[in-house]
Amino acid sequence: MNLLYDEAIDGPLPDIDRPALIKALREAAPGAALLHEAEQLRPYECDGLSAYRTVPLLVVLPETAEQVQAILRCCHRFQVPVVARGAGTGLSGGALPLAKGVLLSLARLKRILEVDPVSCVARVQPGVRNLAISEAAAPHGLYYAPDPSSQIACTIGGNVAENAGGVHCLKYGLTVHNVLRVDVITMDGERLTLGSEALDSPGLDLLALFIGSEGLLGVVVEVTVKLLPKPEVAKVLLASFDDVAKAGRAVSDIIAAGVVPGGLEMMDNLSIRAAEDFIHAGYPVDAAAILLCELDGVEADVAADCERVRAVLINAGAVDCRLARDENERKQFWAGRKNAFPAVGRISPDYYCMDGTIPKRALPMVLEKIGELSEHYGLRVANVFHAGDGNMHPLILFDANQPGELERAEEIGGKILELCVEVGGSITGEHGVGREKINQMCTQFNHDELETFHAVKFAFDPDALLNPGKNVPTLARCAEFGRLHVHHGQLPHPHLERF
Repeated sequence: MNLLYDEAIDGPLPDIDRPALIKALREAAPGAALLHEAEQLRPYECDGLSAYRTVPLLVVLPETAEQVQAILRCCHRFQVPVVARGAGTGLSGGALPLAKGVLLSLARLKRILEVDPVSCVARVQPGVRNLAISEAAAPHGLYYAPDPSSQIACTIGGNVAENAGGVHCLKYGLTVHNVLRVDVITMDGERLTLGSEALDSPGLDLLALFIGSEGLLGVVVEVTVKLLPKPEVAKVLLASFDDVAKAGRAVSDIIAAGVVPGGLEMMDNLSIRAAEDFIHAGYPVDAAAILLCELDGVEADVAADCERVRAVLINAGAVDCRLARDENERKQFWAGRKNAFPAVGRISPDYYCMDGTIPKRALPMVLEKIGELSEHYGLRVANVFHAGDGNMHPLILFDANQPGELERAEEIGGKILELCVEVGGSITGEHGVGREKINQMCTQFNHDELETFHAVKFAFDPDALLNPGKNVPTLARCAEFGRLHVHHGQLPHPHLERF
């Protein structure tokens, strides 16, 4: 995979009069910080997908929505591409900047504007950290349900862009299920309000269209989220298995039993050992796999569900199943899972974190195929899953200092994503497409579907200046990747190629 912007395939970007642009931006948004020296730009060269780096032309850090509006209007006038960035914790290269583009950082828009405990909503700016919303709502007995593992650092604007999930999304949904309204600014500076504080709003569901659009349609400047009452009680079962396939089948068995856990997570032996060594969560290090199943609600219901799920797990082949003794142990069990990524980083010089979604019934077979790919390419793979909704995160371990290992890791990653599509799944569950999965979009979607995506992009951003080269591949890229039929040397509808 070539993850950097390729003008030969993705289309040429205009050369920019840098001094004139700097002068215009300072005049348009005088209160915004503007970074243009090499040492100032370097920290913004990548997001969490750090294997691929590009130093941006400029970085602008506005402090108000009005400044964002002025910056976008200025960039539109200069026809300079803009990449919006939150905390930079994304793992798909969605905030990878362009050498001929402006990086728009929203980190300084970090105010919690309102917490309304009566309506159970909060209004926040895009730079507010995910966890900070729950902290602000806690005095009212409320919290914000989506909890990605990076919630201590990731921002709500980035969550909206990627439709982030987390370990509790099986029961409580992804970002799209927990956001009521967003205020966005288009590339030409128009401010739009999508959605409302009501359960539904008139017209097309543009809110759902925008959430997960990865910065291609507009820039978020305000978000209204739903707040939920904290469950009366939450308990976690930890089940260990001597076979990964048994653990995979147990996931389907739990859902088939009519139980919807608050969280249902799976880890294989490599990730178990890494997390236990790092966090000391109390995991059984000899297990081939573990399942963490959280059940929450009122005391009586949770107690009954725990007994039902324990029976299902034992019948599915669990060699041990234990309930967290108290709240501290429950938090420790989750700490091990939420720190699985950094834990694996301690046992390998580098790792490549994948993100795909599969039907739960396919979990045992997919795990077996990943094991075969690992053996074939000679690279270890640690498997961590949001098992309840089939969102898998294989971590491919490699050493970038060894010639060819990064390329092999990329190749395994591509094969895993194509396997997800083959079994009826998707190439992403919550990390987004960004630049990382741009080629696999050509596998999942045909050219008619891609043309529809381009048409939506054109409706919001006809000059293709917002985050170009991300999420939706050009038809030329798909032809280059070998996944698009080319008739007599002609691509279908070549007027869409610049998008």
